[in-house]
Amino acid sequence: MDAITRLPFLSELEEGADDRFHIPEREGARRRYRTIWISDIHLGTRGCNATMLIDFLDSVDSDTIYLVGDIIDGWRLKKRFYWPAAHNDVLWRIMKRAKRGTRVVYIPGNHDEMFRQFTGMNFGGVEIRRKAIHETADGRKLLVLHGDEFDTIMLAHRWLAFVGDAAYTTLMRLNVVVNAVRQRMGLPYWSLSKMAKHKVKNAVSFISRFEEVVAHEAGARGVDGVVCGHIHNAEMREIEGIEYYNDGDWVEGCTALVEHASGAMEVLHWADEIAKRGEKTPALMAA
Repeated sequence: MDAITRLPFLSELEEGADDRFHIPEREGARRRYRTIWISDIHLGTRGCNATMLIDFLDSVDSDTIYLVGDIIDGWRLKKRFYWPAAHNDVLWRIMKRAKRGTRVVYIPGNHDEMFRQFTGMNFGGVEIRRKAIHETADGRKLLVLHGDEFDTIMLAHRWLAFVGDAAYTTLMRLNVVVNAVRQRMGLPYWSLSKMAKHKVKNAVSFISRFEEVVAHEAGARGVDGVVCGHIHNAEMREIEGIEYYNDGDWVEGCTALVEHASGAMEVLHWADEIAKRGEKTPALMAA
């Protein structure tokens, strides 16, 4: 917890010091959704695409927002403290939503597992839960959880998960460099790590197996579907009668899952949404 207690937002957010933050909220009309799910932001890492997430948060509103784990990367912060102003901006916007009346539910993942000890508590209007049941506008019940409890590597070989995390961090730094070059060339955001993951047969097999296991667990609990994160792979599909949703991440794909007023679900790929506006993708933080 030492790295976490050093985070400047803990005192500044409570004081409401709006003028201390680096990026002011963008004015203008916002899209309205009933529910928003985001996860795997990995604040505290260089791979976190905070500027694109800020653009997303300034463009949408909702009655409820679920933070589905790995919001702050405690693993990385323990090794090296990294916390630029844009990462404060993300948390400030989320806390401000809660203060304005949006229901904010935070379900910690494996990278921010240090917050699991506060399950059942409320911090600044943010509810901390281990898992949740969400009822859609059309009456479906969805189990909401991070998903690391179904990761066989995490369960059986925790040391291997840390090795994989180190390799993944290296790949994400390359991702920052590649996209910095693409931005200078006027090209849209493109995920190097996402491409690599889909090219590797074992990774594709793992993702498919993970989705099946999570859907099976949701079926065993008697719900209609499940929303999770963890594997950084946004998806919507039906698996043996269970609706499987993964909201993706804000490191590789920059995606969110949303529920419309009707109960219809959609995955938003935010780089594509920015491109539709005819704007350049916000730059990643420098490595």
